[in-house]
Amino acid sequence: MSTSTTAQLSWGVLSTAEIGTVKVIPAIQQSRRGRVLGLASRDRYRAEQAATPLGIERAYGSYEELLADPDIDAIYNPLPNHLHVPWTIRAAAAGKHVLCEKPIALTASEAETLLEVRDRAGVAIQEAFMVRTHPQWVGVRNSIAGGDIGELRAIQGFFSYYNDDPSDIRNQADIGGGGMLDIGCYPVTTSRFVTGSEPTRVVAMVERDPGTGVDRLGSALLDFAGVQASFVYGTQTFPYQRMTFVGAAGRVEVEIPFNAPPDRPCRVLWFRDGAPGAAPEVDDIPVCDQYSVAADAFAAAILDSSPLPVPLEDSVRNMRVLDALLASAQTGAWRAL
Repeated sequence: MSTSTTAQLSWGVLSTAEIGTVKVIPAIQQSRRGRVLGLASRDRYRAEQAATPLGIERAYGSYEELLADPDIDAIYNPLPNHLHVPWTIRAAAAGKHVLCEKPIALTASEAETLLEVRDRAGVAIQEAFMVRTHPQWVGVRNSIAGGDIGELRAIQGFFSYYNDDPSDIRNQADIGGGGMLDIGCYPVTTSRFVTGSEPTRVVAMVERDPGTGVDRLGSALLDFAGVQASFVYGTQTFPYQRMTFVGAAGRVEVEIPFNAPPDRPCRVLWFRDGAPGAAPEVDDIPVCDQYSVAADAFAAAILDSSPLPVPLEDSVRNMRVLDALLASAQTGAWRAL
């Protein structure tokens, strides 16, 4: 648990989802500005079984019971994709700030409904893109903006894993499963983050699983008006991830861009010698847990009134790109944004 004497945010977690119990809850407990006070499940026994080994004080037999607890300041929402917006709305109505797993919604129009909800309730709502606060990404963005590789010209990305289990929520099309919303969103948000701009048009191609109907392989092109970005994602593909940014005077590769390890340094590889096979300059990013960093940044926005790292408006714009890519995949035509 955090030993900091500074003001802290008291968190409640909706569900015993693995990403919460394995990654996010331990990370919040190790953060400087947060403590996990409660964990909810639709079954109290299940909530207690998950809460006890994690040292969480309160277990609730329903999500509503957690939202009614006046001691809870903020909610972490790792529910299945189709429940992100409904339970974020309920949490906001209960006066709770919300950190919601990505994708924050199934469509941009659904995400837009949260803007009014946020303003009416007077709470913070943020999508949990932990990469946006990781030091490796903040450093890469600042270095590219500072001209370290010259004028940025191209971006390439790849993100894949293998999971063909039809019972997994990521493989259930009717509740928001599929590769674009699950992992294709990462190259999109990091490309937008580094360029600091929006694509003017996009095009995509996807292949769908014949059994489940989810998009299991996809390729995309994004036109940033001077910077061309491309990426491939796969959910039934050998695991791999990498993001590369190529400029007029060099290139940089983020070695583990999305699942940054919490127990060893990340590496950013800088190539400034154009000779074939030239060795890179290696930046070792100090060890950190990206979930702890993100939790502290969210807490600072609530407790210190600092800017949210991922404003809700940014998430709406990200969803618009994802919508356009999926629409393009149906027709094969470019979609303007």
